[in-house]
Amino acid sequence: MNRDPTTLATGLPLAWATFLTDWDRTLRSGNYPSTTRYNYLLAVAQLGRYLADDSQRDAGEAAGTPTAVTRRHVEDFQAWMITTRSPATALNKHKALQQFFKWLTVDEEEMDQSPMLRVRQPKTPKRLIPIIRDEDTKKLLDTCKGKDFVHVRDEAIIRLLSNTGARLSEVAKVDTDDVDLSLDTVRYHGKGAKDRRVRLGPKTARAVSRYLRARRGHKGFGLPDLWLAVRGARPLTANGIKLMLKRRGLRAGVDGVHAHRWRHTYAHEWKLAGGDTGDLMLVLGWTSEDMPRHYGASAAAERAQEVQARMGIGERV
Repeated sequence: MNRDPTTLATGLPLAWATFLTDWDRTLRSGNYPSTTRYNYLLAVAQLGRYLADDSQRDAGEAAGTPTAVTRRHVEDFQAWMITTRSPATALNKHKALQQFFKWLTVDEEEMDQSPMLRVRQPKTPKRLIPIIRDEDTKKLLDTCKGKDFVHVRDEAIIRLLSNTGARLSEVAKVDTDDVDLSLDTVRYHGKGAKDRRVRLGPKTARAVSRYLRARRGHKGFGLPDLWLAVRGARPLTANGIKLMLKRRGLRAGVDGVHAHRWRHTYAHEWKLAGGDTGDLMLVLGWTSEDMPRHYGASAAAERAQEVQARMGIGERV
């Protein structure tokens, strides 16, 4: 997928394309991360193309300019997103469009009132992401046994995800300069341009060290990116890591392998051990106190049962 924001205006009506380009400039000047910029701009481009498709709907002037968009247009688009994609995707588009029309009304003063003002956010089902068991992580690591570059690399990635609970995007963006094996730490570049340094366990530090040795003989050795693709002098992207985990899961016979399960597991294990919630937020790069509750929800019942058994209520008489 081409994630270059500048290509999103291609084919849009002139006014839509112009406003999209101007908003991108504002986002860049605000130092928004490239992924956030892309997702914001994509939502606006999708709305513009949806309204410009006169064979599907009667958008009137809104087909030619976002300044004519009304609440009805947004609600139609949102309902279409729920039907063709998912409620979660529709919610992401809703949040992006809120920012765009806020910019149009407040910053640019092109509209008197945002059409998002009374548009309800789509309700999304609460999905509980299951934790990943130690035995399943071991099965994955067992598929990485060997001294080949790909095995050494994949073991280091899996151990880093398991040991630090980092986001997939954070692990993918690590540069060689972010790794300090004299202190056994790695620096992550988190959301909102927030960096944090996390300590590595002995097994993870050893796996990363082995990978760095294997990396020296790779064609892409001179690149700043820590993770390299097997062929050619190019980095391994977040999507490449996602596909790698899927392949390893199939080979190991473990269903539903993805990076976020280790993040949920990390939060679960931390809480189970009685760790401080504030410290957990620092380690995982959270700023909202809602996140520990969300990430702990998938294993809350299991933790409650383990605490109940440990406390022995009613068993002392």
